[in-house]
Amino acid sequence: MKTEVLKNIKETEAEYQKTISDAMAERKRSTANADLEADNLIMKATHDAEEYKKARLAEARQNAAKKHDEILAEGKRRAAELKERGTRNLGRAADLLVSRFKERLHAHP
Repeated sequence: MKTEVLKNIKETEAEYQKTISDAMAERKRSTANADLEADNLIMKATHDAEEYKKARLAEARQNAAKKHDEILAEGKRRAAELKERGTRNLGRAADLLVSRFKERLHAHP
């Protein structure tokens, strides 16, 4: 009877050891899977951040180019306006210059 009890205790002990061993192996697998999943999430987040950064930079470049074009167009418009006003006043300015020249010419005896 003692032998059977000891045998049962040893078998139970072996089962517990196997259960503990299986649990530790499962824990290692779960930890490895969690680490792998975390690494994958980090890689995806890094990739997404890079893509977002590229998109924002492209958008900023596009906005800068648009603003540049607007400023350039405004400058050309103002230059054309000034040129047109200058051309319009050119005749009067020439007449004024000639009349002042004549005045000075006649002012000195």
